[in-house]
Amino acid sequence: MALEITVAVNGALGKMGSTVLTAAALEPGVTPIGGADIASSSSSTVVSGTSISVPLASSLSGLFKTVKPDVVVDFTNGEAAKSAIITCIDAGVGVVSGSTGLASEDFEEIARLSALKQVGVISASNFALGAVVLMHLAGIASKYFDYADLLESHHEAKVDAPSGTALSIAEAMIEGRGSGFDHNVVESQILEDTRGGDFEGISVHSARMPGRVARHEVVFGALGQTLTMIHDSINRESFMPGVMVAVKRVSEYDELVVGLASVLGLDKLDT
Repeated sequence: MALEITVAVNGALGKMGSTVLTAAALEPGVTPIGGADIASSSSSTVVSGTSISVPLASSLSGLFKTVKPDVVVDFTNGEAAKSAIITCIDAGVGVVSGSTGLASEDFEEIARLSALKQVGVISASNFALGAVVLMHLAGIASKYFDYADLLESHHEAKVDAPSGTALSIAEAMIEGRGSGFDHNVVESQILEDTRGGDFEGISVHSARMPGRVARHEVVFGALGQTLTMIHDSINRESFMPGVMVAVKRVSEYDELVVGLASVLGLDKLDT
């Protein structure tokens, strides 16, 4: 019988963190054994929707004194995410990260350390499998169109714009096309920034409002036609199948892997 993969969650008391703990408890072959959260005020937490209680600490370094998981799932942001990932690498613990706000130099440092310590790290801007497929298909379609708009909308509490997923989609589009897109420049812009941000010719628009979790829409334009691709995440559970795939696969890597495309084998498809 295959060994269970033990998982701890950083940011365990947050909305995403608690969702990950529940998903891990329900996933065959995966067992949650702990959580870390700066807001913790007790030594344990009950996994929502279950009768399972796991130890809780205010930091990963504190948690590792009690339990040593195979994998830590991290959904924090910025400097906190970088610190958490490095703590895991130093401890020899694999990381699955959906954190935002990491700069290119942060990824460079994480890549260097993960390769040095031979610890797998999977970092993805979006774990919804449909969003990953959208990213892949947008890269393919980009070869055949001259104009493109990218529209993303999220809940009102999201702190960054555009989303990391939108930037990843835009990067995939430019890579697939091999150059930037044509971009209309209006003669008179009555309201500033109405045309959105310009990412190598792609007009990028962000909306923030209650009622949304995440939506990404790519619109391509050519003579006499448009092609529209849309992915909606209706709830946070939509990210969990991708997170669990990454949890089960991260031990196969001894370096940083950015995005789920290669994990899912999309990079091996003939485009």
